[in-house]
Amino acid sequence: MEKSEYDAVVVGSGPNGLAAALEIARTGRSVAVIEAHETIGGGMRTGEVTLPGFLHDICSSVHPLGIASPFFRSVNLSNYGLEWVHPRYCAAHPFDDGSAAVLDRSVDVTAESLGDDARAYHRTMDPWLDVWEFLLEELLGPFPLPPRRPFLLARFGLQALPSAQTYVNRYFKGERAKAFFAGMAAHSIQPLENIVSASFGLMLSLLGHVVGWPVARGGSQSLANALAGELTAAGVKICTGWKVNSLDELPPSRAVLLDVTPRQVLDITGERFPDAYRRQLGRYRYGPGIFKIDWALSEPVPWRAEECRQAGTVHLGGTYEEIALSERLIGQGKHPEKPFVLFVQPSRFDRSRAPEGKEVGWAYCHVPNGSTVDMTDRIEAQIERFAPGFKDCILARRVWSTRDLESYNPNYIGGDINGGMQDLLQFFTRPTLQLTPYRTPDPGIYICSSSTPPGGGVHGMCGYHAARTALRYAFNS
Repeated sequence: MEKSEYDAVVVGSGPNGLAAALEIARTGRSVAVIEAHETIGGGMRTGEVTLPGFLHDICSSVHPLGIASPFFRSVNLSNYGLEWVHPRYCAAHPFDDGSAAVLDRSVDVTAESLGDDARAYHRTMDPWLDVWEFLLEELLGPFPLPPRRPFLLARFGLQALPSAQTYVNRYFKGERAKAFFAGMAAHSIQPLENIVSASFGLMLSLLGHVVGWPVARGGSQSLANALAGELTAAGVKICTGWKVNSLDELPPSRAVLLDVTPRQVLDITGERFPDAYRRQLGRYRYGPGIFKIDWALSEPVPWRAEECRQAGTVHLGGTYEEIALSERLIGQGKHPEKPFVLFVQPSRFDRSRAPEGKEVGWAYCHVPNGSTVDMTDRIEAQIERFAPGFKDCILARRVWSTRDLESYNPNYIGGDINGGMQDLLQFFTRPTLQLTPYRTPDPGIYICSSSTPPGGGVHGMCGYHAARTALRYAFNS
């Protein structure tokens, strides 16, 4: 790319970087996106990482927020080939007796699968079904600004702010419902005893009912490519294969938006910021990492529970106690023998992902940040527990350690796919404690990654809010 004048330059092409670029371009301003990788997308990339013809999502694969977030609802990506595919069940949670609970679009079906806690599940979920769009706007808002609907948010907080441990003991009596909710809450990637961990479980369950947990046909790269189509139509210049090491390398612009984490912000900006702000960024905490495996499979996974065969996502952990122990040990820097495993099987519903008669699958478990322990046997043992004969289906596997993930995507510091710990303290102080967290002391530099509110997930809202902030302060609009 030649040295040119742009109104804004965005470094990084994950969902937040692309959202930031589009939001600024919508105002008629010139924008360039610079990406170190040869393909755009950040956590939305797809590749043949095992065998030819087997398409694997490198990180994100299931996208409830890709449908539900205010940013994604503002763009019609079907114009650029994006097609959502909905599994029969959003998720399944198998038990050792061969049965399974399910997250279905229907609250009734989900509740029925929870046995004696069916009524209790309705009581926890029904109040949010008609107000979910308003609630999501608040939860994905630019914290810590005052909410537009404080009473709605306060009502949600009373139910969801406690820990997942408190939540299940307050609302459920049976083991099925407790285990099911533990699997949902474990997406928070923190001990289930932590405050706010319940909010992840409640919101993910609610999203399953109101929009589903879809996958993008052809892989998550399809989502990135559709966004690129929208950006190109808006006149945005996209440049790949350019790793930015210093702000001095960038074309002149009025604003730079960095879709990177605080550690990389410090590297790129050098001595640009005051010492006090640099120290704050240096104290930013990264959360647990993941250990991931992609498989090319000769046939569908032989789940004992039929519901698992019809689910896009399968949560493997058995009981609440087992899942809670797994996440607690990781919080202590240890590696559980029976980790909570999140398994996704997109080719069951999207036949473009694998050759005829074959399948792809992937799974990960949480591990301490920067872990070097090989969790392959432990993950596959958990799958065999609920799908005897799984190992016989494996044609090839690709293992991703925390180091592999960080090497592939430098935003995944120590394998942390959320851009930083999302516990109560850092939920509201991403990346530093200030009223406009996307701003830096330099009026021309902004942070738009998942290290800003509202945090991790393919929703684009961090980039959207950062762009709105830049438009206000750098462009006075």
